[in-house]
Amino acid sequence: MSSRRTLKGRRIAVLAADGFEKVELTVPLHALRAAGAKVDVVSLRRGRIRGLNLNLPATRVRVDRTVEQAGAGDYDGLLVPGGFINPDLLRQSAPARGLVREFVRSGKPVVTLCHGPWVLASAGVLEGRTLTSWAGIRDDVVNAGATWLDQEVVRDGNLTTSRGPQDMAAFIPAMLDTFAAGTLAATPAGTTSASDPQRNSPPNLVAAATRWSPKPSTAAMAGAGLAALASRAARQRGTRSLDAVRAAMAGRSGEGLVASARGAGRVTGLRR
Repeated sequence: MSSRRTLKGRRIAVLAADGFEKVELTVPLHALRAAGAKVDVVSLRRGRIRGLNLNLPATRVRVDRTVEQAGAGDYDGLLVPGGFINPDLLRQSAPARGLVREFVRSGKPVVTLCHGPWVLASAGVLEGRTLTSWAGIRDDVVNAGATWLDQEVVRDGNLTTSRGPQDMAAFIPAMLDTFAAGTLAATPAGTTSASDPQRNSPPNLVAAATRWSPKPSTAAMAGAGLAALASRAARQRGTRSLDAVRAAMAGRSGEGLVASARGAGRVTGLRR
């Protein structure tokens, strides 16, 4: 790492949720801290979020702030790692979409890779931009109004993107350069008019990882079974409670209504 890429005094937010691709969070996180940056992991909930190695459980990472506690004014830049599940959860969160929108429109550097641009598409900030991503979401990016390029790294104004873990050697220095440069124009560079074509087949790495995944352990299967039973029991309790309320509403006298309501309280475990 070049000594000119010092990030001492810079604060970077890493927006991630459960299901992040491990290498896409932990490797950039280490590089940012090694360059002197103060980094906060921002997520949808408190505690620790679980990463994945493709489709297998991996490292947990501690959350520093929730999205409701974070704002673009608190940081000098934003990193959004990918993975299959992580950006899908983030794009369904209004506060997460709002945080991304705030960063992009402020001109502060936003760096993302792999499936991370899904969140930017849902935040409505890709119109007229040029970027790259995991090839599988190429159409989502194009449909959001952007130009998609099949390149290791694409930099367009304050937005820097990369295709995924396979380009990590090029992504890390580009990320550090982006955050070292600071605030840039939030408007697109607009030098490319046509997107690169779709891929003709998915990468063998992902297909092979799924094909050769280990069978679920007995403990995992037992845990899934217990979760299903708990969910079923909760639904049954809800059904009994609803029946009791309906019976109460059908009562003709005030006394019958009170008695039925008390019965509903006993069914649901409520106390006056």
